[in-house]
Amino acid sequence: MSAIALAIGFVVSAGVSAQALTKDQYKAGEARIAEQYTADKVKCEALSGNAKDICFAQAKGKEKVAEAELEASYEPTAKHRYDLLVTKAKADYAIANQKCDDRTGNDQEVCVKEAKAVETRIRADAEAQLKIWEADQTAIEKTAATETKAKEEGTAARQNATAEKREANYAVAQAKCGALTGADSDRCLQDAKTKYGM
Repeated sequence: MSAIALAIGFVVSAGVSAQALTKDQYKAGEARIAEQYTADKVKCEALSGNAKDICFAQAKGKEKVAEAELEASYEPTAKHRYDLLVTKAKADYAIANQKCDDRTGNDQEVCVKEAKAVETRIRADAEAQLKIWEADQTAIEKTAATETKAKEEGTAARQNATAEKREANYAVAQAKCGALTGADSDRCLQDAKTKYGM
């Protein structure tokens, strides 16, 4: 996850100075994405059951990510880079969540919560990085007082991201405790509360 966080910081900040696409390149990109999505859907039709559902989730996710990448290339701003990261997280979650349908009972519940926890962590880090970048830009343009405020906002953004990730991890731990009974379940829940400060 630390590698992902570093990548998020790089993508959000580096994207601002990237070379933008022309209008013609953008239109051509839209056409390619539409063609690829149509071809991917045709492949999915040959499948059945949950394999078909997973295939459609992958096709839709691939389309959404490609569209976000195109937007980020056409208008390379920090906001579009952030949108790209969030879109990727949502697509990965949708696919992972669909794959969880192949499981049952507590194993399925843990699978769903783990998938959601990963999405929450990526989204929280992306939001923190975007807010930090925006705060830094404001600080450059304004006075020393604004710089102090920017640091405070950056700290708050990091704290919010940490809290969201802790809550997501606690939800996964709770789900895993659901497979236990009696004293083992109570001990598991207490350990999870202690670990995540809940």
